[in-house]
Amino acid sequence: MAIPFFKEMRIGGYLLKQKLLGRKRYPLVLMLEPLFRCNLACVGCGKIDYPDAILNRRMTAQECWDAADECGAPMVAIPGGEPLIHKEIGEIVRGLVARKKFVSLCTNALLLEKKLDLFEPSPYLFFSVHLDGLKDHHDKAVSQVGVFDRAVSAIKAAKARGFTVNVNATIFDGHPAEEIAKFLDLTVELGVGVSMSPGYAYERAPDQEHFLNRTKTKKLFRDVFAMGKGKKWNFMHSGLFLDFLAGNQEYECTPWGMPARNIFGWQKPCYLLGEGYAKTFKELMDTTDWETYGTGKYEKCADCMAHCGYEPTAATAALNNPLKAMWVSLRGIKTTGPMAPEIDMSKQRPAQYIFSEQVQKKLSEIRKDEADAAAAKAARKASTAA
Repeated sequence: MAIPFFKEMRIGGYLLKQKLLGRKRYPLVLMLEPLFRCNLACVGCGKIDYPDAILNRRMTAQECWDAADECGAPMVAIPGGEPLIHKEIGEIVRGLVARKKFVSLCTNALLLEKKLDLFEPSPYLFFSVHLDGLKDHHDKAVSQVGVFDRAVSAIKAAKARGFTVNVNATIFDGHPAEEIAKFLDLTVELGVGVSMSPGYAYERAPDQEHFLNRTKTKKLFRDVFAMGKGKKWNFMHSGLFLDFLAGNQEYECTPWGMPARNIFGWQKPCYLLGEGYAKTFKELMDTTDWETYGTGKYEKCADCMAHCGYEPTAATAALNNPLKAMWVSLRGIKTTGPMAPEIDMSKQRPAQYIFSEQVQKKLSEIRKDEADAAAAKAARKASTAA
């Protein structure tokens, strides 16, 4: 897979160090969400369903750098919301690159051409442009006409300026394998790497009808990969993760592999599923009941095969069994024959719904902060008057 060699070596060295130190749980990628606000309202997204008081909040640059230092992961992905809305996004990225973190700045690219001057090309920085497929499909997915063309224009502009650009695609039910294959052909024409992940079933996403279950996911990815035989699709995933998507590996998710830090704090248990928050990374790792989450353990995780849970599992599997990883890389993804056994779902615990509770708690904190600030301002004014 076409992951830059020095990046692959750095991450491999990090993984090896964790193994030698005997650490059972460690992060691979920090999912850093400095804001939830977005300039799109995609029907499959559950990340922007918050009151304005929360959507208007931002993590400071210092909070972002502190999170990266505290977590220690070699990579930082900056999703959102739309990160390019953040007024300090250039400063945030520069600080992370200075720490020699591999930074993936995720964007819908509507503002990318306008904001390019905020950044400098670096082997530690790449833009990850959100594209869910070809023009008609993507514009429908993001609920706005013309977004695909603007994204492609921004990709070309960024590449012309010397930036590394990848695209990320979220795959939903009803997206024909043939269309996905044509989209992957386009990524080759554009000269970009591509990451793909089945859409997570956000409970508050407007569209609840097109989330893939695990059986459909495996069948769809087998069909897509079968069409890619002999082509030079440039996937930014490990071979074992792609093999997992095609139903050939029996993995459990690693929810701590891509921990999320956002305006609420450190999100339990993972980037996709908010079931409470910790004040520090150590608290997140020490107090989260990890054994109660994951496919087969929790109803909300039943159909998840997303990269943020399973790419870390695949990375660990490759470290533990490099010959198997090499064999999959040489053989390619198997698209026929029996699939690996599915995880037993009979003992999963029922879903809990605590979104509203978390929102109300944050709103109370915001109101308290505002009241304290107003009181302090009044006290300063009274003191000056006296």
